[in-house]
Amino acid sequence: MPWMEILSLLGMLAAGWLWLDSFRAREAGIRAVRAACDADDLQLLDDTVALASLRPARDDEGRLRWRRVYRFEYSDTGDNRRTGQVTLLGSELLLLHLPRAQGFGLQSVANVGEAPPRPFPRLPS
Repeated sequence: MPWMEILSLLGMLAAGWLWLDSFRAREAGIRAVRAACDADDLQLLDDTVALASLRPARDDEGRLRWRRVYRFEYSDTGDNRRTGQVTLLGSELLLLHLPRAQGFGLQSVANVGEAPPRPFPRLPS
């Protein structure tokens, strides 16, 4: 076999390995995002993640791995879209970021039969 055929065959094998490894990492990212959304009562929109960044990085043992950042959309009310991201090193979860709206969870809820909360008194002007 001439050397150009060997190099092209090795290139195709490397591309196939990268595709398969990326597929496994994407599935690990989807599983992590689904679990986080289920735990926080959020709705994962489109039921998928999208690759935002791919670069080499070293793990704790010094091995060279692919660091992938995936973005996804979720909803906390059902009427909106929020963007989160999940970072993987190989197929290992590094970071899962689910930003919340400002003031989320700061609403006062009165119990049944309880008087509504009184407004704050006005300061003299």
